[in-house]
Amino acid sequence: MRNHQVVSVWLEQELAAGRLAIGSRLPGERTMAEHLNISRASVREGTRVLEALGVVRAGVGSGPQAGTIITGNPALALDSALRLHVASAHLPIKDIVETRLLLETWCVEHASRDSPALERAAALLDEMDRHHDGPAGFLERDALFHVALAEAAGNVLIGAMMGSLRGSIADYTQRLTAGLPVWTTTSERLRREHRAILAAVVGGQGAHAAHLVRDHIEGFYRESGIHKHSDSA
Repeated sequence: MRNHQVVSVWLEQELAAGRLAIGSRLPGERTMAEHLNISRASVREGTRVLEALGVVRAGVGSGPQAGTIITGNPALALDSALRLHVASAHLPIKDIVETRLLLETWCVEHASRDSPALERAAALLDEMDRHHDGPAGFLERDALFHVALAEAAGNVLIGAMMGSLRGSIADYTQRLTAGLPVWTTTSERLRREHRAILAAVVGGQGAHAAHLVRDHIEGFYRESGIHKHSDSA
């Protein structure tokens, strides 16, 4: 379960039990981190996502508006994100690809070299090298890798959008493997490209990373035999 989901599930339970209510303040980061058994940075990340979804509002200064105020129920806000995920599963492939190109090239160009998300991205690449469980397992990790790169840019809304698209990315890439000449050849190329993209991001070469991401996404699409502007889904 991702950090914002841990915080969201806890908040939903607290609201349901009546221990918190709309308008209440969230406990401090340290208190929440100890209670949820996650780091303060994870609490902060989860709170930022909930703020982007309109579930909480971060106040400043002192007085009645200070602290992080609960403004909505996370179950309702996350239901909207879920609807985006479900709807995206029925979008034309070209629309998903074009959205990915728009989001992911911007994200790698603006990614923070110090983001913990890059450590997750590197770990996913190591898992791809260790596990040979066919296209399904590889492409699930591939989608998570791209989400991690997006999250490294620090824009919580774009990170949430990429997270919502993750299932559709894994789904359409899985279906497109049927058009690939040899899966092992393709997977080896994708591994090399992933490593090059991550190295460019870590090295602070944002523009180069954006170029590599574009070639990476469009290259897989072309190799699968589906024209970029086809309406196939």
